[in-house]
Amino acid sequence: MSGPWWRKGVIYQIYPRSFADADGDGVGDLAGIVDRLDYLAWLGVDGIWINPVNVSPDRDWGYDVADYCAVQPVLGTLDDVDTLIREAGCRDIRVLLDLVPNHTSDQHPWFVEARASRESPYRDFYVWADGKPDGSPPNNWRSSFGGPAWAYEPGTGQWYLHHFLPSQPDLNWWNEEVWSAFDDILRFWFDRGVAGFRIDVCQKIVKDARLRDNPPSEPDDHPYVRAHGQRQVYNSQRPETHDVFRRWRAIAERYDPPRLLLGETYVMDVARLAAYYGAGPEGDQLHLACNFVFLHEPFIASALSAVVDTAEAHLQAPAWPVWAISTHDLPRFPTRWLGGDGGGGAARCALLMLLTLRGTPTLYYGDELGLSDVPLGPDERADPVGTGVFQAGPGRDPCRTPMPWHPGPGAGFTAAGVRPWLPVGDREGTTVAEQQADPASMLHLTRDLLALRRDRPDLQTGTYTRLAAPDGWWAWRRGTSLAVVLNLSTDDGEYELEGLGPGQLRGRVLIGTDRARDGETIEGRLRLSAREGTLVELNGSTVDQAGGVTRA
Repeated sequence: MSGPWWRKGVIYQIYPRSFADADGDGVGDLAGIVDRLDYLAWLGVDGIWINPVNVSPDRDWGYDVADYCAVQPVLGTLDDVDTLIREAGCRDIRVLLDLVPNHTSDQHPWFVEARASRESPYRDFYVWADGKPDGSPPNNWRSSFGGPAWAYEPGTGQWYLHHFLPSQPDLNWWNEEVWSAFDDILRFWFDRGVAGFRIDVCQKIVKDARLRDNPPSEPDDHPYVRAHGQRQVYNSQRPETHDVFRRWRAIAERYDPPRLLLGETYVMDVARLAAYYGAGPEGDQLHLACNFVFLHEPFIASALSAVVDTAEAHLQAPAWPVWAISTHDLPRFPTRWLGGDGGGGAARCALLMLLTLRGTPTLYYGDELGLSDVPLGPDERADPVGTGVFQAGPGRDPCRTPMPWHPGPGAGFTAAGVRPWLPVGDREGTTVAEQQADPASMLHLTRDLLALRRDRPDLQTGTYTRLAAPDGWWAWRRGTSLAVVLNLSTDDGEYELEGLGPGQLRGRVLIGTDRARDGETIEGRLRLSAREGTLVELNGSTVDQAGGVTRA
């Protein structure tokens, strides 16, 4: 296809420890991903983003990197990465890796040397500061995992910054040597054929050089901001961060094809996302910047559509939206939005929404099955982050459990009799094998929507035009030929779209959350049950923005 693949394609996120275990040790690995590439090709994804595979003590499961250019042995080897890139490429699937530039592990050689002496050549690779006269930390910054963002190092009598675990010291991006080191890291992986990076907590990379205190949060701030108690003015979203992205973009553009930069931009103001794309006809910073406001909204038409409207208003070319409904850091969408209902109409509406909005969709492994979180007991948890502001209770393990490939012991994730690193849970009726055998399943709905995206230019690059709808309904047009109508309310109703001449809404259902309606001819009014949605091919090329609903 013409243009960058990611503008028209779909990205599939894989948590490598939980996708497929090839060697039978209970932990997913790179060889397991290779073994399942035919499934991903059958599903129809265009790229896979793999959570960190670097050498790590795994206190935060790979987000505490001890070697940026080597593979964690339990996950595989560099040869396995090369095999994955090659075999994925044979199926026209690109491979993205996770890059963690905000911090390293405290076991990384840089930090081991930095903490040994104030005179260490690596001391300035990290953020060190003297405490206040009363012995308290240098400022009031808070860790995303709870508590102060500073740890005292008695050996050298200073504090070091950590915005996550104390074992994850923050790098000092005011040091040119850190820039040079990451230039080499990017080139190392790009040279191997990696199609790009998802960049972890990229809005925090550069901190205020003067380490000024953050102001307190205000009552009108987003709840996520209020939960931290501060407006992160000085330790996040600093203007100097954009200089880093410009440098990386220049490196990425030297490759053929250019490598993709996908930012984990945890920015709770949609309007500010545009700054992360940069300027010029193609942009000069990130290619894609994640919209986390969308993920934190309730599953209510007015709330979700308002986020999309704001994004549409502010993300003008070259900015391109990217959407997700689940991630490895939040409860899966059926649990977070729907109370655990992963197979009903609401879950199907969520997938229809994700895959028909303008922008690049990102599926989290298992979204296509409607997987919900797995309840875990205290002795079954592995996430070190089990308490605090970031994720209370059981931590993030319930959304990271193994992929269920087929019924039976091991669920096809690992060999029968092997204990997986996290429990698979009761997945009866939701495994890949069972859903592949059922044409009306969530899995086939996802696959068919991906096929439509490949076939219909308006689903790839067509404009998004919001259509009027009453409370609980959300409707929009893609390009000139398609309309999406979602009834997210709890009442049945009828939708009437004016502006098409006699008969009003005229066309046929290309795909519905109720698959029995596929191909149905629409004349005048579209009746939808509660939590039902349709993608409609319109007869005619012009639609105005008027519409209405009558309740049953």
